[in-house]
Amino acid sequence: MTGRTVAGTMVLGALGSVLGLVVLVAVVAGGGAVSGGGSGAGGVSATPGSSPGVASGPPGPALPPAWTDLYQQAAASCPGLPWSVVAAIGTVESGSGSSTAPGVGSGANSAGAQGPMQIEPATFAAYATVGPGGARPPSPYDPPDAVATAVTLLCADGGGTAASLRAAVMDYDHSDVYANTVLTLSLAFGEDPAISGTVVDALSFAAQQLNTPYLWGGTGSGGFDCSGLTQAAYRDAGISLPRVAQDQFDAGPAVGDGSEVEPGDLVFFGTGPNGVDHVGLYVGAGEMIDAPHSGALVRLDSAGWSGLVGATRPG
Repeated sequence: MTGRTVAGTMVLGALGSVLGLVVLVAVVAGGGAVSGGGSGAGGVSATPGSSPGVASGPPGPALPPAWTDLYQQAAASCPGLPWSVVAAIGTVESGSGSSTAPGVGSGANSAGAQGPMQIEPATFAAYATVGPGGARPPSPYDPPDAVATAVTLLCADGGGTAASLRAAVMDYDHSDVYANTVLTLSLAFGEDPAISGTVVDALSFAAQQLNTPYLWGGTGSGGFDCSGLTQAAYRDAGISLPRVAQDQFDAGPAVGDGSEVEPGDLVFFGTGPNGVDHVGLYVGAGEMIDAPHSGALVRLDSAGWSGLVGATRPG
């Protein structure tokens, strides 16, 4: 892991597809100006009536430990497939089995999908895999079987290769919003499997806004500016934030110097503690979702901008 000094802070880790982390070392006393504003062929369907990626949103961990073990064990059968992608799919589809929506524990949803991984019967029959301690014959309602079968399906679609991972997720559910949400949550779970349901909700909302136009002063209708996006994401998760980036920074609570930035934290940039002019929502792997500047779209962006002032942890 390499270190890089950025205007009085240290950012550790390779950015992008390689997992990394951001560590706060010192609040910036000065720095450069920052732009910004104060069922598919796979036979799988997200649960109807819910937005992709929106889990139950409790303050406790979004992934029950037993399900984390299931995801990790199953993904190991497909070299190259991140377990966190499987976990993100399970979170989107059923909150890792916690949803009471039709089709999760019994029956089927309106698209015919069944079980906690929401797989249609014909697809399940084609890829059915018995998980550790699973049912025999395999059942879409049995968590080990459902997760193992989802991994078999993803692997057959190229999920074990980084270059085709997004396509494999798109085959699972043919929606760009779905894929954006799954891959965003995957980065977060990969960095911290214990993230809360609140953070999952905020990250899911932000992921669903990817490619939305930047709009100065925007809070959702027609676009977002940087602080409008973070405010809306946490409002969706049940947490109220001030409107502008400086006030969001001042509201805290601050992530202490020397502490690792975690998924869901807000990262702030500017000329100093009283000169904050940009904010992003940290996702993981050295990346954030932000609305960067006029003419741009909401995007997955490097959290290694110059002028890092600090971070806060809402909630």
